Amino acid sequence: MKVVTFGELMLRLAPDGYTRFLQADSFGATFGGGEANVSVSLAHYGVDSCFVSKLPTHEIGQMAVNSLRKYGVDTKYIARGGDRVGIYYLEKGASQRPSKVIYDRAGSSIAKAQAQDFDWDTIFDGADWFHFTGITPALNPTVAEICEIACRKAHSKGITVSCDLNYRNKLWSKEAARETMTKLMPYVDVCISNEEDAKDVFGIEAAGSDITSGKINREGYQSVAKQLMDQFHFRYVAITLRESITANDNLWSAMLYDGSDYYFSKKYSIHIVDRVGGGDSFGAGLIYGLINQYSPRDTIEFAVAASCLKHTIEGDYNMVTVDEVKKLAMGDGSGRVQR
Repeated sequence: MKVVTFGELMLRLAPDGYTRFLQADSFGATFGGGEANVSVSLAHYGVDSCFVSKLPTHEIGQMAVNSLRKYGVDTKYIARGGDRVGIYYLEKGASQRPSKVIYDRAGSSIAKAQAQDFDWDTIFDGADWFHFTGITPALNPTVAEICEIACRKAHSKGITVSCDLNYRNKLWSKEAARETMTKLMPYVDVCISNEEDAKDVFGIEAAGSDITSGKINREGYQSVAKQLMDQFHFRYVAITLRESITANDNLWSAMLYDGSDYYFSKKYSIHIVDRVGGGDSFGAGLIYGLINQYSPRDTIEFAVAASCLKHTIEGDYNMVTVDEVKKLAMGDGSGRVQR
């Protein structure tokens, strides 16, 4: 099975540990980005995983490409050109202090990409699945148009299309997100959302939930999933359910809706090492379960377990195997030393 993802790969600069930006004398440099994170996860699972983007030809651009190649991601369709790699700065939160992200991505190579940079007929040759997130069309109208071209081409070829709504208010307004994402949804088969995205993008809100206090009403999200399904006719709707106790401690679960039944995963209590990329690791786990024809229940359990493990790993990329995910999904979450 071949899975293609399309988006921006960014340089991640973060102070060591829980150091605040204002305290930092140095920053660790790694790479990450929504769709790239999905590609790396799938490559670790043994999937033929292909990431598409645009990056500069200089050494920092090559570093970004190499960060994917070393994990087995196919990078041959990454267009080269432009002047800069987008950057995001991450300050990790602790206890009641939230994490903070500052973007420095304006004018990046992917933001200046043109439709002719990507030959989707060639890229989708032999592909079974195409994945993107709401972050990518948020970059600018031209990139949104490229997303639509890719979705339309994938749909015409019978390729399954998945989208993680991933609303980012630092990139665009709710009104702009709704207008653009509504145009893209007719091509999407599998919609991934969190507690807030459906409300922010489409105005569909779960009754009885309070994200700020960490209160989650499961029945309310059944209604959200059904409304999304009714409006856009997806095959599946998956919603992650994060109950934030503090920046370090969350309760983590998810729901999958197939148009007839709702499947809720078990709930994990997570002490967080690094939560960035947690949603992407969920998306990758969901894709893996569905392409391998797992049952809906086994699919959602695999996806949530994969994401649970990602929260314990530094960096954007989820460095786990299928066996490790299955072991946790089947109930071994003791954390005991393996000898």
